[in-house]
Amino acid sequence: MSWRPQYRSSKFRNVYGKVASREHCFDGVPITKNVHDNHFCAVNARFLAIVTESAGGGSFLVIPLEQTGRIEPNYPKVCGHQGNVLDIKWNPFIENIIASCSEDTTVRIWEIPEGGLKRNMTEAVLELYGHSRRVGLVEWHPTTNNILFSAGYDYKVLIWNLDIGEPVKMIDCHTDVILCMSFNTDGSLLATTCKDKKLRVVEPRSGRVLQEASCKNHRVNRVVFLGSTKRLLTTGVSRWNTRQIALWDQEDLSMPLIEEEIDGLSGLLFPFYDADTHMLYLAGKGDGNIRYYEIGSEKPYLSYLMEFRSPAPQKGLGVMPKHGLDVSACEVFRFYKLITLKGLIEPISMIVPRRSETYQEDIYPMTPGTEPALTPDEWLSGMNRDPILMSLKEGYKRTSKIVFKAPAREKKSVVVNGIDLLENVPPRTENELLRVFFRQQDEIRRLKDELSQKDIRIRQLQLELKNLRNSPKNN
Repeated sequence: MSWRPQYRSSKFRNVYGKVASREHCFDGVPITKNVHDNHFCAVNARFLAIVTESAGGGSFLVIPLEQTGRIEPNYPKVCGHQGNVLDIKWNPFIENIIASCSEDTTVRIWEIPEGGLKRNMTEAVLELYGHSRRVGLVEWHPTTNNILFSAGYDYKVLIWNLDIGEPVKMIDCHTDVILCMSFNTDGSLLATTCKDKKLRVVEPRSGRVLQEASCKNHRVNRVVFLGSTKRLLTTGVSRWNTRQIALWDQEDLSMPLIEEEIDGLSGLLFPFYDADTHMLYLAGKGDGNIRYYEIGSEKPYLSYLMEFRSPAPQKGLGVMPKHGLDVSACEVFRFYKLITLKGLIEPISMIVPRRSETYQEDIYPMTPGTEPALTPDEWLSGMNRDPILMSLKEGYKRTSKIVFKAPAREKKSVVVNGIDLLENVPPRTENELLRVFFRQQDEIRRLKDELSQKDIRIRQLQLELKNLRNSPKNN
């Protein structure tokens, strides 16, 4: 039998990226120069938030999406943190609530007023104290309102119930800094990657590790759950220092289903998965291109579609939720690209070319909406529920009626599982020890200079006293 090339039909094989015109970009934004491996950007259907460069603490901008063009240098900021802001995330159910975490060890919840900021915001509606080191990641639970996860450099993941403003669970199975967190569709499983080169699938309420992979040939950096397919995708580095992706079965992490090398560049690969179209997007930090694939249920599982190319390197990417897309233009995904060198935020729309102007039901299935499926107490009691779906055809612009009510809470000791998190401080990392060492060396040098100045002054006084004693008047 003669060999025939395998042809695979896909409705997304001609998807292309369309960059917004300059007047629809956000210009003059002082994007942070922090080298932390995060996106520093968060988007929802109403606002765009970007972490900015600032002195004397951390800050970020919140800009209404319709306010495009040049941003004034004195534009109001959210500036309540005492350290650099490392991550920001919008509440998926309340569009004016955003969480931020910082090097000052706190997580803060902010309520953005209608129409955006008119003056600098320094007071958060809720301040969460529980980590003993800087906090690098925050993630909202995908189906439960007011449940927030935070991962710190103290190797702990804290689960916060914002109804009471307290941590209610702690996941302490990690032995090094947590690099990434990702939820499955109903939020019953949490996947994490860690600096100890391990990939873990954790039951978040109990903190029990269900699966664990020690990745020797594939050093993992980022992980994402592939919707309801019971599979995970990780990006990382191979033993030859080439960028690589791997596909895993969530119930068996002993070996990856496939591994595929991407290129030999050094920038971190960020994965983005669209469960509605089964498309995977790969964007490298410092790259200008975005590759996209289609995920299948059978081998080879991963089918390359195309690549969006741009000469401008990206520092990070924000992603618009589905209910904020333009369905009339057949837009299936939208990135907000951070270009640090130009101080520019550039929207990039991924579009399926269609001639018809009617609603395309085949590319817009029912998608998770803005209504939570569970309350915090229901989820903490052990309930799991799929997200409440909505159609993008009718009423997809409606806003959620949920209002955030911050509990009254004072800063105090934080006890979870019988452990005071603020008292039980883990060993410092090597970088932290070096910073403390150099700070102490500077302090010792300063004290020595002060002592030498005082010693010189004492000798001058002794000499003056001697001259006074030997003067004729005293004789």
